[in-house]
Amino acid sequence: MQKIVPHFWYDKEALDAAQLYISLFEDSKLNGTQILPDTPSGDAMIVDFDLAGMNFNALSGGPFFRLNPSISLMVACRDKEEVDRLHQALREGGQDLMPLDTYPFSPWYAWIEDRYGLSWQLMLTEDYESVPRIRPVLLFAGDALGKAEDFIETSLSLFPHSEKGEVSYYHPEEPHHEKARINYGEITIKGFPLVVMDHGEGGDFTFNEAFSLIVNCKDQAEIDYYWDRLSHVPEAEQCGWLKDQQGISWQIVPEDMNRILFEGTEEEIRRITEAFLKMKKLDLIELDLARIGEEALR
Repeated sequence: MQKIVPHFWYDKEALDAAQLYISLFEDSKLNGTQILPDTPSGDAMIVDFDLAGMNFNALSGGPFFRLNPSISLMVACRDKEEVDRLHQALREGGQDLMPLDTYPFSPWYAWIEDRYGLSWQLMLTEDYESVPRIRPVLLFAGDALGKAEDFIETSLSLFPHSEKGEVSYYHPEEPHHEKARINYGEITIKGFPLVVMDHGEGGDFTFNEAFSLIVNCKDQAEIDYYWDRLSHVPEAEQCGWLKDQQGISWQIVPEDMNRILFEGTEEEIRRITEAFLKMKKLDLIELDLARIGEEALR
């Protein structure tokens, strides 16, 4: 099972977005959907899907949060034709953030925002076979500017079997915001690849709950471990969600959370949803009791 899973929050478009993305990449599929009844935004849909062999989750959870360029998906492309194909499909109804062109770091590259608000970096990659097909990129900007290196070091200390890859820094003579330090960094957390950068010009956006990282935990002790070490914003704690010291949202959940939500009866799902909506850190015993129901305990 994938230990870390990227999660996107949409208003109502999670399934439409997932189906578009699946149509564009090899080794991609829809794993399942589930309606969570009576959430603060009404009935919300969870979508579980794979892109190029990487697992993703998405949620149609209402108009509370919107994706921005602080998160993007970097795609390694084998040739110009593939960059062009993905650019045409993802750019429709969206907008350019950096137009399709030749750049010092790639002979053919574009940074775009698709029609659903998700940003993509499409890159012709000379060492295509040696890099992950898709990697989320965390761009530290606004209030998080300058914290990319802290994120790397914190993650290495927190997650066993994590590795730091290439890291390059802004040169003193290179024009950049005074708080920006890392212009490109790589880290693999429990086998999950990430790219991190500080915004060279500062940026006027920052992380929010529209993007989060799910940590699949084997038991309550592991939930407690990650919750206690990651949570730094008490008012953001809700339903297994938290914010770390860099402002990034995480979901600390049991590794069988999708089974709990996808395989139950309608009544079990209703009871479980009602129970975890009242929680901050998830309590597995209480979730099990909610599944069983009060009537069964009498």
